[in-house]
Amino acid sequence: MAVETKEYRAEARFQRVSPQKARLVLELIKGRGVQEALETAAFTKKRIAPVIHKLLISAVDNAKYVSGEQGADVDVDNLYVKTALANDGPRMKRIRPAPMGRAFRYQRRLTHIVLTVAERPGVAGFVTKVEEPVAAKTEVQKGAKKKAVAAKTSAKKIEEPRAETDAAKATKAPKKASKKA
Repeated sequence: MAVETKEYRAEARFQRVSPQKARLVLELIKGRGVQEALETAAFTKKRIAPVIHKLLISAVDNAKYVSGEQGADVDVDNLYVKTALANDGPRMKRIRPAPMGRAFRYQRRLTHIVLTVAERPGVAGFVTKVEEPVAAKTEVQKGAKKKAVAAKTSAKKIEEPRAETDAAKATKAPKKASKKA
């Protein structure tokens, strides 16, 4: 029996940015957890990023409000961005003066942005975080420390013969230089 997850959405309509530019920011946050998506939107250097940040906050607030009204239990920390769309809005037709009394037409694009957040489905009996006992951590740390000490001593043994050969080469080098001169 599959449990249906509830989705919560927020829309920002008639935004003065092209859909292509809005999609650049939306692709960064799609599928991420809400907290990570908020941080990403806050530090993205695009003009539309603050609008998307505000919209994401609105979607989370909608989730809190609807869950409170319906009596459903929603874990805000478990929410993620399910869908992030930037659809075309109406276009404003404008005219730019051109040489010899002519006019060039161009379009100012508008965007409708839709964000949907949902709760990640939890698997029954699936543990998401495991805490190791303190004693186990110390045993693991002791084992790692023993391995590090053993690696250092073996590295010293390997380096010592090389030092002798370097010293032997240094004594031979001046003799070779004297024969060439």
